[in-house]
Amino acid sequence: MSSEKKTWSRRNFLITAGAAGAGSLLFPRSGQADQSTSNEDAPSPIRVPKRPLGKTGVEVPILSLGGAIDLVSRQLLLRQALKWGVTYWDTAASYTRSEEGIGAYFSKNPQDRTEVFLATKSSARDAFGMSMALDSALERMNTSYVDLYLVHMLGSIEDLFPYQPVVRWIEKTKKAGKIRFFGFSTHKNMEACLLGAAKQGWIDCIMTSYNYRLMHTDRMKAAVEACVQAGIGLVAMKTLAEGQVKTNTEAELELAGRFVQRGFTGAQAALKAVWENPHITSICSQMPNLNILSANVAAALDRTRLTERERDLLHRHARETCSGYCAGCAGICEAQTDGHVPIGDVMRYLMYARTYGNRDLAGTLYGDIPPDVRERITRVDYTRAERMCPQNMEIGRLMKEAAMELG
Repeated sequence: MSSEKKTWSRRNFLITAGAAGAGSLLFPRSGQADQSTSNEDAPSPIRVPKRPLGKTGVEVPILSLGGAIDLVSRQLLLRQALKWGVTYWDTAASYTRSEEGIGAYFSKNPQDRTEVFLATKSSARDAFGMSMALDSALERMNTSYVDLYLVHMLGSIEDLFPYQPVVRWIEKTKKAGKIRFFGFSTHKNMEACLLGAAKQGWIDCIMTSYNYRLMHTDRMKAAVEACVQAGIGLVAMKTLAEGQVKTNTEAELELAGRFVQRGFTGAQAALKAVWENPHITSICSQMPNLNILSANVAAALDRTRLTERERDLLHRHARETCSGYCAGCAGICEAQTDGHVPIGDVMRYLMYARTYGNRDLAGTLYGDIPPDVRERITRVDYTRAERMCPQNMEIGRLMKEAAMELG
């Protein structure tokens, strides 16, 4: 596309989104409009770019709609996402009224089903459980198939062991036309999960926590490269890298000023940092309203790259605030406590409550922890876990605060 057409496209999208007045949609100064541009130069309708999903032979948009929200009451959001090319929709059985919302949309708009790359997840780990979960999901979503079925929240690839029954289920279910591709999502021990999956040969896609805090470690780089070599598609989540403790640093303040001058927000910059890795197929983002959807679409459309100084500042900010962010390496800290306590999960729930503002979801997930385990949370000695934590987090304090806030 010519620079003139790109400029027109940004201006047109800004007007279409209707969110600029609230300051929720920002574009680089280089994207300001030339008022003399004619309609003859107008580009095709706004569509988010696509990338190949590993070895599947399918391309999906680089921005996908995270469905951990009530989609029954957000039918307009689904329609607008489709219009802007956000055609990869992610949901799960555990997301309240999410699959039902997608089902309501397909019931009214059956012609749109083939345009959507639909992914759902369940916590089932065996063939019988996965079959039950999938059939229920298909009924709720008013569809005969999903494009991607993910086992939810794996902490180790061995959670699917023995592998052969799972592999047979995958082959049988693909042959029946109920799923096109198979994979898993992971919030903790991500690098080990990715490295383990790369050795299997039957995993098509992985949704993993991945952001500017995690992407530069040697272990994460090696894990991503292993998946690339194995042809596994990678979808990033938790890309804003928000933690359990609010922190402010000089690097963060400088970044905020630079981003405003360049015409995008810190959240858009965090997305850009992930997209700069061409091996990340898509970012799954929870976008509960049109303002956030339009801001993220704007970031996906914009070709402005972060400068070397901005990347350095992001790295510095990550180092300076590491004690306020759980990096998901639960295998380290959880092995240091007497009696099993799901430190990684609790840290994630606390993040949902404090930085996402979703206390209902956080409380529900915390309540799903078995009562005897919840009772141990405030009594466990976390001294060894804190000593081993690479992030130097105050695990004991945060676990007790979680019990107070979410229990």
